[in-house]
Amino acid sequence: MPDIQRLNTTQFDFWSRLAELTAWESVADGSVSATVRDILDQVRTRGDDALLEYTRRFDRSKAVKIADLELSAARLHRALDSIPAEQRQALETAAARIRAYAERQTLESWRFTEADGTALGQQVTPLDRVGLYVPGGKAAYPSSVLMNAIPAKVAGVAEIVMVVPAPDGALNDLVLAAAAIAGVDRAFAIGGAQAVAALAYGTATVPRVDKIVGPGNSYVAAAKRQVFGTVGIDMIAGPSEILVVCDGRTDPDWIAMDLFSQAEHDEDAQPILISPDGAFLERVAASIERQLPEMERRAIIEASLGRRAALIQTLDLNEAAQVVNFIAPEHLELSVAQPEALLPLIRHAGAIFMGRHTAEAVGDYCAGPNHVLPTSRTARFSSPLGVYDFQKRTSLIYCSPEGAARLGRAASILARGEGLTAHARSAEYRIPEPP
Repeated sequence: MPDIQRLNTTQFDFWSRLAELTAWESVADGSVSATVRDILDQVRTRGDDALLEYTRRFDRSKAVKIADLELSAARLHRALDSIPAEQRQALETAAARIRAYAERQTLESWRFTEADGTALGQQVTPLDRVGLYVPGGKAAYPSSVLMNAIPAKVAGVAEIVMVVPAPDGALNDLVLAAAAIAGVDRAFAIGGAQAVAALAYGTATVPRVDKIVGPGNSYVAAAKRQVFGTVGIDMIAGPSEILVVCDGRTDPDWIAMDLFSQAEHDEDAQPILISPDGAFLERVAASIERQLPEMERRAIIEASLGRRAALIQTLDLNEAAQVVNFIAPEHLELSVAQPEALLPLIRHAGAIFMGRHTAEAVGDYCAGPNHVLPTSRTARFSSPLGVYDFQKRTSLIYCSPEGAARLGRAASILARGEGLTAHARSAEYRIPEPP
């Protein structure tokens, strides 16, 4: 049984201990950053030649030329046709729900006209091309394909380019099937920092994109950080997190398994349970001990529980909400009798799962809202991936002659106050001379 940390808000050092527990440094170490920097430079300067070399070295690819790494639309659709009917139906169900949710997120262009004829507005346009990184090998996530590609398609992105590593030539048919369902336009069997470089800078074969989205290992995360500015990125994601707030009346086995559901992702994942009922916390701990031996990913779960998990006792649910807002979790379960009553107290969370019957796991796959969420306390200032991440907003300004005169006077005064004479004179030229 892992030694799970116990915290109580009555402890004098509670908040400092909580800060230490939830701290996560997502920046890759120096050796990773240096390696990635070299890979990026090689792909940027040598293009396809470097990309093929790295793919042959790191993924042990047998590709002779770069064109061998492109996955045709026919290959994606063969994968879709080959998977079991129940898997195809599950993917299509999830895709339909993700699409229906995303369609409610679209931003619309707008404008308004002032009394003198001056018009102001906002024009919303989609990105031209987006790159989607999908983990390969042991970590194959078709759900990530759907969650990243479908909002981009709903936003109107013209072309989605997917990259997925294929170590030893192994490709996951579920991932390829998801790409077919989501409408991925081009796909390449490449991965790692070299794939990020190809998407960011473009090569003769891999087109340059405007934004890169999707999860990856530390090398991928470091590469995304280093190419940011050349292209946009979704986020630098840390380990998965789940925070459960429970009033002590949910089945302890349910709660234990909810904690396992994120702990099994990664040894550094963070499962936390908060309750004002100390006896309930102990019942959950007993359930963890009883259920853990039967879990297929026991070693990973055990490491996560021992490293970063906590059982936290609060005075009441209101105080639990304060702790939630400090942690700003990726996933928050409100496993309480009246989640709606607690909701107004929650300011910071990536996604909130309300009620005893709402498992976080449904959000990972098929509820509809996006599972690409802010981690490592970044929910304090960022939001889930959505259609809006694939749309740009452009300001529109039209001045009537009257508006040019009225605004020009104010602009002239402010520009001269800043010592920017050309700004001032540019505005003043549009102000008519007095009769």
